[in-house]
Amino acid sequence: MQTINVRETREKLANLLDAVAAGEEIVILRHGKPAARLTAAYPEKIQFLDRSELRASLPPSQDSSTQVVRDLRDEERY
Repeated sequence: MQTINVRETREKLANLLDAVAAGEEIVILRHGKPAARLTAAYPEKIQFLDRSELRASLPPSQDSSTQVVRDLRDEERY
């Protein structure tokens, strides 16, 4: 993690954005205290947990999803 003051941030903004895009985190200091943190806007790839073992352990459904939704709607009290 890199720290930089406000004046240097103004002078080196393009370089700082390149560093953030490369995965670095930058803390901007104002009067020696942390004021802001620059991080990447979005992760490049979202990693989901592997659920294949869970899906394999579940028994197959006897009803279609359409019928399940209709039953749920019918049971709902208005």
